[in-house]
Amino acid sequence: MRLDKFLKLSRIIKRRTVANDAAKSGKILINSKVAKPGDELKVSDVITTTFNDDHRSYEVLSLMESPNKDQAKLMYKELWFVRSDDYEKN
Repeated sequence: MRLDKFLKLSRIIKRRTVANDAAKSGKILINSKVAKPGDELKVSDVITTTFNDDHRSYEVLSLMESPNKDQAKLMYKELWFVRSDDYEKN
């Protein structure tokens, strides 16, 4: 499944065009490599996103074509979350 489609269907990113733009601007990594919107995902891939000061990492658990809201949460597991401004306060 394409990266931009997965991010939208899993509801990690609300719109596919936003996911597409984020990938084109280098804000998304797959397995520590800069991703393109059309890159194919596999189960167990690790996606890392960077938006503003938020850095999050997710593991792909399943690739469903048309999940409902509850099923979308089962498509990934959040591995970690870091907010950059938390480091600046210390």
